Amino acid sequence: MRPVRFVALGDSLTEGVGDPVGDGWRGWAALLAAGLSGESGEAVEFTNLAVSGAQTRDVLERQLRAGLELRPDIVSVVIGVNDTLRRTFDVRAVAARLDTVYGSFAEQGAVLLTACLPDPGRTLGLPAALARPLARRQRAVDTVVHALSDRYGAVHLHASEGAWLTDRAMWSVDRLHPGERGHRQFAVRFHALLAAAGFATGPAPSPEPESPAPTRSAGLWWLATAGTGWVARRCTDLLPQLLVLAADEARHRARGTSARLDLRAAAAVSAALAALSAPERRADEAQGGGRLPRPAVAPPSARAAAAGPVPRTGTRLSGGVRP
Repeated sequence: MRPVRFVALGDSLTEGVGDPVGDGWRGWAALLAAGLSGESGEAVEFTNLAVSGAQTRDVLERQLRAGLELRPDIVSVVIGVNDTLRRTFDVRAVAARLDTVYGSFAEQGAVLLTACLPDPGRTLGLPAALARPLARRQRAVDTVVHALSDRYGAVHLHASEGAWLTDRAMWSVDRLHPGERGHRQFAVRFHALLAAAGFATGPAPSPEPESPAPTRSAGLWWLATAGTGWVARRCTDLLPQLLVLAADEARHRARGTSARLDLRAAAAVSAALAALSAPERRADEAQGGGRLPRPAVAPPSARAAAAGPVPRTGTRLSGGVRP
């Protein structure tokens, strides 16, 4: 009986930044992997393809092919924050890339894990004028992720809100990546959703850290040596545009027209999602017309014994679980 295959795609969050183990990172996906054994106690093959700094373009162009070649039973695609931190941010491009990535794994019959994430301006504690434009961008990405999670029947975790966002114990010194306790919350809550759906019968990860929290001096040293470079690279790219966005925000607030910015962002998201429909309809029509049914997903233990991919249904399993 072959092992359950779990593949993780994404950026530094999934790579495990903020949860150091030895000379590397562990993170929520590695913590979750141990609880994904099937009913017969199969081993779990975990492959982490996530790379710090990755955007949706990187997942599409660099991680997708490798992930598909592994033919995972379960695959996580948690991405999008780095897109919002770039001057090239384009929600239509983000939607198109995620649609391709999600759809590719859905066609293989993999159980897809997705998450909506908090806006970086809030977690970083930026001034309101700078935080609001980033929040608007992250809401746009989260709206796209919600819509596409519905489309592809993903197991979706709401991680964009909740008391955990203001609990400093959950976050590393950079305030953008979870610490070990925060990574464990991601793992615990994803496991709860998967267990409720019959996709995880192994033990849930412990929510309690195994290692003591880094000392303040150690955290500041990491921020000064590695974290400062991370911030500098993004500020060089984003800061000039962010200042323009903040000035635009201030003008609208002074005129009492801030709602226009929200309406503009909502219209961009609607257009991005609508643009995904036409090619899909044309593809369906080329195969005889009408929407093609989504295949049904069997638990990993059953899929491991099957000769080929098992059909899946398009049921979204959010469960209302929030960190």
